[in-house]
Amino acid sequence: MPAYAALLRAVNVGGTGKLPMSELQAMCEAEGYAGVRTYIASGNVVFHTGRDAAQVKAALERRLHEYAGKPVRVLVRTAAELARILAANPFPEQAPNRTVVIFLDDAPAADALATVSRQREERVALGEREIYVDYGTGMADSKLRIPAGEAGTGRNMNTVARLAAMAAALDAQPPAAPTARPKPARIRPSG
Repeated sequence: MPAYAALLRAVNVGGTGKLPMSELQAMCEAEGYAGVRTYIASGNVVFHTGRDAAQVKAALERRLHEYAGKPVRVLVRTAAELARILAANPFPEQAPNRTVVIFLDDAPAADALATVSRQREERVALGEREIYVDYGTGMADSKLRIPAGEAGTGRNMNTVARLAAMAAALDAQPPAAPTARPKPARIRPSG
């Protein structure tokens, strides 16, 4: 049973999409996910499930829509994918709190960097289903616009590293298989 990380878009950021992490944990547990743990209040959760990533995404988006009354996007990655994302960081020399990964559902278009605007010292690189951004001296004054990343959700490399570690720990200790219930003893009629 694989371990996944689900990353919610626009939750508890800038006063929009308020969602207590206890509610997110309860939603995941109600779906039957095991080992559910959240990380910081920005909509990050790891868990085990036998479902595939598309099923996880659909189930969580449905539950979140019911809760919030509006669509909430969910991006899903396995523990192995998170490890690859960390290893592929094209800006390893940059401070991890100033390097962001924008998670996408699909691979960014090959020409996605051509649409980037208002770029100053920031550096931008494409990943498999991610866009990496090095914000140089910080994000506070950045005016960078990345149209290809608007449907995604961003996490700094510190958060990505923590989620990767949490998901890897779950993968290392998969949940025990359900124990088989003993069959009731058959009583044979006498005589």
